[in-house]
Amino acid sequence: MIYEPALLDRLEQLGSDEWEGVVWRHMFGSYPPSRQNTGGARWNPREVAAIYTSLDRDTALAEAVYRISLEPFRPKVKRTFYRIKLRLQRVVDLTDRSVLAKLGVTQTELAADLSPICRKVGGAVAWLGNDGLLVPSARAEGTNLVIYPGDDDDSADDYDFEVVGSEEIVES
Repeated sequence: MIYEPALLDRLEQLGSDEWEGVVWRHMFGSYPPSRQNTGGARWNPREVAAIYTSLDRDTALAEAVYRISLEPFRPKVKRTFYRIKLRLQRVVDLTDRSVLAKLGVTQTELAADLSPICRKVGGAVAWLGNDGLLVPSARAEGTNLVIYPGDDDDSADDYDFEVVGSEEIVES
């Protein structure tokens, strides 16, 4: 994908920071929490691998509940919440909605299931060599951290991903 120079300039002006902490990830079935989304989603175009996480369990749950609501039949597979300790070197913080608006991401775009502008922003963040993107959740008051694992050998030194706990969801 070709990114607009103005978008790349705005993102570079924002800068990035190291991020370290614990995040939550909801997974279906036996998929590992390190499984990358390569099919495209809100903050990644098809050609950009991403791992979607949340900074708190309630936000991860809200994202999962929304995803399940899109299915014609309720999934009957095992569901697991993972707690993951992360260390990323270059994370762009877009949690300020006024910053998002300057990038063209309105509340409507943020809430849309497949927003082309969100995909462009996320793809541009990854293209610039960043490891992650902090964004407001469209489903809760919390924050999501989208991880861009990259595909080069240099990214392994900048990226720590350790599962520190898990919780199977049992539905009644």
